[in-house]
Amino acid sequence: MAYSLAIGTLSFFLAVIWGRPLIAFLKRRGIGKHIRINGPASHQWKTGTPTMGGLMILIPVLVITAVLNIVNLWGRTLIGRSILVPMGVMLAFGILGGVDDLKGVLGTNREQGLLPGRKLFWQVGIAFLTALALYFGLDLHSVALPGVPQKINIGPLYIPIAMLIIVGTSNAVNLTDGLDGLAGSIAALSFACYGVIAYLQGQVYLVTFCFTVVGALLAFLWYNAYPAELFMGDTGALALGATLGVVALMTGQWLLLPVVGLVFVAEALSDILQVAYFKLTGGKRLFKMAPLHHHFELLGWSETHVTQRFWLVSVLSGMLGIALALI
Repeated sequence: MAYSLAIGTLSFFLAVIWGRPLIAFLKRRGIGKHIRINGPASHQWKTGTPTMGGLMILIPVLVITAVLNIVNLWGRTLIGRSILVPMGVMLAFGILGGVDDLKGVLGTNREQGLLPGRKLFWQVGIAFLTALALYFGLDLHSVALPGVPQKINIGPLYIPIAMLIIVGTSNAVNLTDGLDGLAGSIAALSFACYGVIAYLQGQVYLVTFCFTVVGALLAFLWYNAYPAELFMGDTGALALGATLGVVALMTGQWLLLPVVGLVFVAEALSDILQVAYFKLTGGKRLFKMAPLHHHFELLGWSETHVTQRFWLVSVLSGMLGIALALI
């Protein structure tokens, strides 16, 4: 754990140092966020804030992890194959998110980026390959239940479940990324929780990976705290969500993901319920606006209040998730 925490600290400093040049580069290239017209009016001033800030997180994490595991990766050891899965997912979803961000900023469809169906197609495709790698490459096909000593083998059913977790978590984090500091702070907490769970299982390489991500996320929050100088964009949100899902799957404690990532689940469910209720009632709305953080904004909560209170809920749910993993 001492080693992992030290690497996390190194990750923070490397990321925070390269953050300022990245912001300057994105500004020169005109890669700034376009704010939805139908979003809260209080957000319109954020138009033009540099996006694709996920690069500030992903590049240090991937470089540090590759350097630390170069022997295992070169020798194709079990640890090498294992660490390659979250690295590969982070890279693949980061590229997908980057394409989406660039199309949203520089393309003709500036408010949406990639068409939803096309983006989902690629998410499902990457998730399918990842599920196969977990099942056949790492021989993972079980689930841990709180209070049950042995993990339960679920066989080939593991593959579609893994796909659902990866795609679902990726989109849930993306939906949460709507307020300064919100998605980044909750993602950092979630990775820290799973880092502790991995430590309890003796998966040292996964512990180090989780805290490397935490360090880079804290560096990102240095620039993303209100008022944000940088947004993570889909480049960061899609990659972080998918990678968090993979980490949960690799610990076997993926049933605890809705507990650890309670806010992510609430944000995704609020969006799903809003759409379903709107269609069923012929135009009525269940929430003032979805995802959930916008609903509370329109109730009168300030942006910082929403972020801080959601983060407090995440701290409690993360503590509960670790507690359940200890049973």
